[in-house]
Amino acid sequence: MFLGHCSGIPMSRLKHIAAELKEHAPFTALGAAVGVVVMAVMSLARLDPEVSHHSFHLLYPAHMLLSSIVTAAMFRSHRGGLTGSVAVGFLGAVGICMISDILFPYMGGALLGAEMELHICLLTHPWFAVIPGLVGAALGALTGRWTRCPHAAHVLISTLASLFYLMAFGVVDWLPIFPLMFVVLFIAVWVPCCTSDIVFPLLFVRKGRMRSGGYI
Repeated sequence: MFLGHCSGIPMSRLKHIAAELKEHAPFTALGAAVGVVVMAVMSLARLDPEVSHHSFHLLYPAHMLLSSIVTAAMFRSHRGGLTGSVAVGFLGAVGICMISDILFPYMGGALLGAEMELHICLLTHPWFAVIPGLVGAALGALTGRWTRCPHAAHVLISTLASLFYLMAFGVVDWLPIFPLMFVVLFIAVWVPCCTSDIVFPLLFVRKGRMRSGGYI
């Protein structure tokens, strides 16, 4: 039944979501800046491309875990039900974070002239997403309290996952386009991750059950 609550979003809820997005933009900007620095170091050091492949496949499950914790906890902290919190946490993390880690970097790299390979982990090795997503959703739903700290970690890990996807599955000289990479990383993280952590769970909260200051 919780799926029915996402229609007819009241203005107060939209204002609440906008305030949360604005509050967490600095997290994303800092994460994108860190990502550009890491990318510069790796490019100058000319590290083996396999480093980027292995790093991505470590960070992607970690991203799923943290994202599902935050999404489920956000829903639960606004008095959502246990089952609904697990479902919202899992779907929000697995679906939206694939956009953040894979689809947005793929499109951003292609727009910048890189020769990109589309590698979707959910299809090639789904356990990388499904298991961490379910575990994180259960943790977030059971506690309903882990939001602010995991969100900050989530943003940083998502930035690094997007970065390593670009370097692992994209072929181009990255050094001349570093300023544009900040924009790509910011958009790739801020839009999907804040949608997963903030917008998506709040869409399903029943009217009159939303608390002020969603992050605890």
